[in-house]
Amino acid sequence: MTSVVFASPHSGRDYPHSFLSRTILDQHTIRSSEDAFVDRLFDSSTRFGAPFLKAGAPRAFIDMNRSAEELDPALIEGVRGGGHNPRIASGLGIIPRVVANGRIIYSGKMSLAEAQARISDYYRPYHTALQKLLDESHARFGEAILIDCHSMPHEAVDGVVRAGKPRPEIVLGDRFGAAADGEIVDQIETAFLDAGLKVARNSPFAGAYTTSHYGRPSRRQHAVQIEIDRSLYMNERLIKPNADFNAFRSLLRGVIARIAEIGMRGEQRLAAE
Repeated sequence: MTSVVFASPHSGRDYPHSFLSRTILDQHTIRSSEDAFVDRLFDSSTRFGAPFLKAGAPRAFIDMNRSAEELDPALIEGVRGGGHNPRIASGLGIIPRVVANGRIIYSGKMSLAEAQARISDYYRPYHTALQKLLDESHARFGEAILIDCHSMPHEAVDGVVRAGKPRPEIVLGDRFGAAADGEIVDQIETAFLDAGLKVARNSPFAGAYTTSHYGRPSRRQHAVQIEIDRSLYMNERLIKPNADFNAFRSLLRGVIARIAEIGMRGEQRLAAE
């Protein structure tokens, strides 16, 4: 067993028929915001004693990696605009207004009651389950380590690649040290590097709601976001696994095992005490 908990908030693909019948996008385009197949990449974590939580609801329907307060007044009736929030302004609040590349999901607005129903029926159960797993890990090991699993478009790092530097394939986000102990992040980075993958930290992704909400190093609750370049394992245009999928999944299985080992130190420490 291990104190590490893996979670995938954006790989859900259970699209309600009522949602598909309402969106102005086709069934392929609506999937463009998915972290497609990330659940399949990380589901081996349970072999190493680490629970894995996957959101079933898709990101285009409701975003588990947002605060419940991030309601978009441009989409939801009765919501008043507050201070500037770049995620809401870009259409990526808890109920997204757009999918990838800014493509509009709906032709009009939805009621506040509908938005609140999605939060009640999908969002809160996910986060209740996640906190329960972290609480159980903390009670058993004296710490909990959340690995928040994501994928990124290949071009997402274009703006941060420096001349002469390797292009990152993995981006670790710990809110610039605020969400996790540096030693833990170092060990996670080493696990990826030893697998031959190129790693960057916090740029261009430092972590969003999940890492900021659950990352409490002073309470021995750590959260690290992992972003994986989609081109390593999938055809982004077709949203299908590519020829390298099984090989990459196998490579990642070894990394997952290494990360799970990090969470065994708490049990070893408690046993020594």
